[in-house]
Amino acid sequence: MTRPIRRRTCLAGLAGVTVLASDRRLWAAPAPPPIPQRVLGKTLAKVSILGLGGAHAARVKDDGQAVDLIRRAVDMGITFLDNAWLYAEGRAEQLMGRALQGGYGEKVFLMTKTTGRDKASALKQLDDSLRRLKVDVIDLWQAHQVTEKDEPGQILAKGGAIEAFDHARKAGKVRFIGFTGHRHPELHMQLLASDYPWDTVQMPVNVLDPHFRSFARTVLPKAQAKAMGIIAMKTLAYGNIVKKNVVPVREALSYVWSQPVDVLVSGIETIEQLQANVQAAREFKWMEQDEQQKLLARTREAGHDGKLETFKAPQW
Repeated sequence: MTRPIRRRTCLAGLAGVTVLASDRRLWAAPAPPPIPQRVLGKTLAKVSILGLGGAHAARVKDDGQAVDLIRRAVDMGITFLDNAWLYAEGRAEQLMGRALQGGYGEKVFLMTKTTGRDKASALKQLDDSLRRLKVDVIDLWQAHQVTEKDEPGQILAKGGAIEAFDHARKAGKVRFIGFTGHRHPELHMQLLASDYPWDTVQMPVNVLDPHFRSFARTVLPKAQAKAMGIIAMKTLAYGNIVKKNVVPVREALSYVWSQPVDVLVSGIETIEQLQANVQAAREFKWMEQDEQQKLLARTREAGHDGKLETFKAPQW
């Protein structure tokens, strides 16, 4: 005859199981470390050292998967989101706008860019960006890819984009203003020489850059002196640093994070790439000056002629 289990005995047994399960949880693997954060220059905003590039996220063909990728990035600790009016004819901003619903928008520092060089066209693009991103305010609005010799003058001229920047900031539609470019550091230097109070600058920073038309050797110190937020891009030179076996990914990223930059924007198209880059950010260890010099000695041959940095001007 089977002996009945008394309720008190049963509850005691369950309590024992609960304690055991609780003990197991205590011995579970610790949570991964957070992504480090830095202050984005004079904006005083704290942002993750790894940022998500909007152009690459929009290359994910399925909208749902693209939205999931962006949200996964935020869930993993990425707080700086990059985008632009130009990317994927607006799809990049639309996808990010969808991803930022449901409270995700409150967790991030949102940046987008304009190719408008005059006040009217820049403000028109801003309205498009606000609508696509489904926000009332953009944290950082930047003049996008200043690449032609006449563009600094156009931006700074009467009726130029700087008037749109001032108008948008006064209207409360944007908080901070910056500019980007990757063709030639001289264009950045022209914008920095103006008396406009730029908040940020976005430029190529990688292990090849110091050897050819270097942004890091010219623009970066000037931006530092102005207390600007510094955003690194083209950190793997369109992947050529890895494809041509110049240096391993981790070493390339560690070099960039060891420069006076505040955030490294990465093009990420898959969950696997996201996980790898987040892990690299979490495990980043500062590269000392002697290590950096040895690394640059190793990359001199690959970088001396700029052929692997295909985004820089071939002629000037």
